[in-house]
Amino acid sequence: MSLPGVFALGAAGEGGSFEALLLALVAIIIVTKLFGAAAQRVGQPAVLGELVAGIVLGGSVLGVLDPNDPVIHALAELGVLILLFQIGLHTDLRALAKVGSTALFAGSVGVLLPFGGGVVVSRALGIETMPAIVIGAALTATSIGISARVLSDLGQLKTPEGQVVLGAAVFDDVVGLVILSIVASMVAGDALTLGSVGATTLFAVGFVVVAIWLGSVSIPPLFRFVERIRIAGTLGVVALSFALLLAWLATKGGSAMIIGAFAAGLILHPTPQRHEIEHNATQLGFFFVPIFFASVSAAVDLAALATREALVAGSLLIVVGVVGKMVAGFAPWWFRGNKLMIGVALVPRGEVGLIFAKLGLAAGVLSAPRFGALMLMVFVTTFITPPALNLLSQRGRPDAEGAPDQSGLDDLVSGTRPRRS
Repeated sequence: MSLPGVFALGAAGEGGSFEALLLALVAIIIVTKLFGAAAQRVGQPAVLGELVAGIVLGGSVLGVLDPNDPVIHALAELGVLILLFQIGLHTDLRALAKVGSTALFAGSVGVLLPFGGGVVVSRALGIETMPAIVIGAALTATSIGISARVLSDLGQLKTPEGQVVLGAAVFDDVVGLVILSIVASMVAGDALTLGSVGATTLFAVGFVVVAIWLGSVSIPPLFRFVERIRIAGTLGVVALSFALLLAWLATKGGSAMIIGAFAAGLILHPTPQRHEIEHNATQLGFFFVPIFFASVSAAVDLAALATREALVAGSLLIVVGVVGKMVAGFAPWWFRGNKLMIGVALVPRGEVGLIFAKLGLAAGVLSAPRFGALMLMVFVTTFITPPALNLLSQRGRPDAEGAPDQSGLDDLVSGTRPRRS
């Protein structure tokens, strides 16, 4: 069957057509870019504008974007995989080891307090155990893309505080992905027992460890060979194929597919071809990732969000989310740097928090008001971080690795910097 036929089948499954799908994609691309650019104009990450664009395009306003359309859902899933692949590419395990105990301790507190606080607040509001766990898990994340971009713009990325933030954010996201694997297993119907949690955790961590071990031996020779082919785009295509393969293997092993995509990025981070791979992945990400962001926020029911339940829950989750990460910044008592700046930089949930929220909604675990409350938390924590960091830090020269010719995760989440004359 031809590719248009496949798309037509997907759209027809929701009573639409291939032409309607084309119109929806055009609307997503144009409106997300416009709203993303507008967000950057006021000093906010592009992802905030893209989330607003999704709400405008969704059923609550224009009704152009149906996040339940199977083709839109598939394209959004590809966007998630590219996003997690980019996070892996940006994760330097050796640099993480250098900040060692400080980042590890801050990251641990930054997971435990928000997760525990989210579960406790949810249960106090009468929310059932499973939705409460999903909500708590969404609070564990830290957006590496947003934090890294803002710190880089302020010339703070290479400071001790910046390195601690990056190390703690990586730890938060790795632990968050493990929690996501456990939650996904529970959503699929597995019983919540100590044994099942231990088995899922062991597999998720073991998968990453084994993949890195095998990949460090087999992947560098493969990519040296691919590089010698000298056909434009081959390196990026092979890298993305590798990420999709590991995502498939992770799923077949009972873990989350994003664990596989993340592991692929970790494996390819040390390769000399990383920047070219990152560039190629980013070009694809400019199309697929906004579809993910827009499809997530298109599922927000503004009428449900305006209810007392959603607003109360959202407000409490914002408090838990902010306080938990702020305490994490102060947790390493031996560190003599700017702890307040570390805490603030850990606050934005951004793209990883959205993945948790989307999982809960898609699985039917989160109702519309609870999903709206989580989205409110993601919006606010992402919105307040850039101006707060700007106030707290002494602006320096933007870091060299954040130069305009470097594309990657921060470009997909925060937006591409305008070129300086």
